[in-house]
Amino acid sequence: MQKYLFIILLLFCSMNGFSQNKDLILGKWLNATGEAHIHIYASGNKFFGKLAWLKEPLDANGKPKLDKENPHNDLNKRPILGLVFLKDFIYKEGIWEGGTIYDPKTGKTYSCKISADGKNKINVRGFVGFSLLGRTETWTRVE
Repeated sequence: MQKYLFIILLLFCSMNGFSQNKDLILGKWLNATGEAHIHIYASGNKFFGKLAWLKEPLDANGKPKLDKENPHNDLNKRPILGLVFLKDFIYKEGIWEGGTIYDPKTGKTYSCKISADGKNKINVRGFVGFSLLGRTETWTRVE
């Protein structure tokens, strides 16, 4: 009986560990260039990220930087600060995938996947088509 109780307890603990693993990316992250903090949050079963801080939030005229490279005229006047640019990620077997990343510097959106590199670093890979054709940045957790 004790043997079965131990096995059930072990399974319960391991399931709890797996469920916590999907939330590892929650929180604020410093991008690779040190220009921005990204707040990653969950909504339902999906993960999103928005620009929470910019090193230089104002343009040369002292006004908030806008999403001026966005090809959609109705969106290119919105502020970059607060912009949700990571969208629709789903956690699957240690990777957050199926989402997109928007680059406000170019106005382009790419497929994206995110993997954890320990507790305080994540690798964010944007790509076109196949993940082999892309670029990876390492972001560091902001404490």
